[in-house]
Amino acid sequence: MASHDEFIFSGAPEPHRNRTKEILRRHPEVRALIGTNPRTFWWTVVIVAGQLALAVLAPRLSWLLVLVLAFCIGAFANHALFVIIHECAHKLVFRRKVPNILTAMFANLPLFVPGALSFQKYHLKHHAFQGVYELDADLPSRWEARLIGHSVPGKALWLLLYPIFQALRPFRIKEVPLLDGWTTLNMVVQIGFDLAVYSLLGPKALVYLALSLFFSIGLHPLGARWIQRHFITTAGEQETYSYYGSLNALTFNVGYHNEHHDFPSVPWNHLPRVRAAAPEVYQELSYHRSWTRLLFRFLFDPSLSLWSRVIRRNRNDVALDAPVVPDQEVKLEGTATAF
Repeated sequence: MASHDEFIFSGAPEPHRNRTKEILRRHPEVRALIGTNPRTFWWTVVIVAGQLALAVLAPRLSWLLVLVLAFCIGAFANHALFVIIHECAHKLVFRRKVPNILTAMFANLPLFVPGALSFQKYHLKHHAFQGVYELDADLPSRWEARLIGHSVPGKALWLLLYPIFQALRPFRIKEVPLLDGWTTLNMVVQIGFDLAVYSLLGPKALVYLALSLFFSIGLHPLGARWIQRHFITTAGEQETYSYYGSLNALTFNVGYHNEHHDFPSVPWNHLPRVRAAAPEVYQELSYHRSWTRLLFRFLFDPSLSLWSRVIRRNRNDVALDAPVVPDQEVKLEGTATAF
């Protein structure tokens, strides 16, 4: 487990690259699972349309019912849209870059804040440089961990305001420009959409979408996904965990996180088949069965905090002070794996 005032340091490279090679050596049939799933686009259309329909309904409800609707339905819809944006970041919906970008921007519309294109840039760095503080925006900032501490109110506040904390992390990340053309377009489109919702449907509709955002990745059982993925919650230093509970059915199998990091070019619908293909690997790893149980454990267990993460000063065996090499697709024994 982590110390009380610092992250866990590891001198080893991130664990997934070598495991990927080993699984491909033992189970070459896994290569057949790599590809895209264009049906994800039609799920995007359905979920976006559903959120817009609920936003139309929101002005007819009391504020309390708007809150309940956002917690019970909107959070699940927006979380699913986050996962679709994640699929687009890995080019798992369409083969070409631009259709994936446009799908991600479309999925972003009910999410209130423009984050699809920024997420793509920083998430790919997270895969390539997992645990490298200067490059992995998935890691909490040290000031976050010091501010939140180990208290129940502090950790609850962190989850409640998670979108804000996450939005501040890019300022510490090296090698990634904050703004580019696509990111700017994402901002313009999203602001225009939010203004249109406010003008045409009123404040309750926009508040419904905002609450759905905060619940979908915040103080909600779904918010425990951020704890599940890379927080050290068992003895030892396993730094990636999967979730095999029933909510995978509503979140495009996003709980299969070890499988995803091992094979980021496999779309969501095939991730359970990755686990099934290599049971001797994944059954040996610790995993979670309940996001709700994990949420309460994180809140009330003082040994768990934002410090419960692994960091390293190793960028795939290249020191941080070495010349920067542009990101590229890494070839693993003939298999293109986009990190």
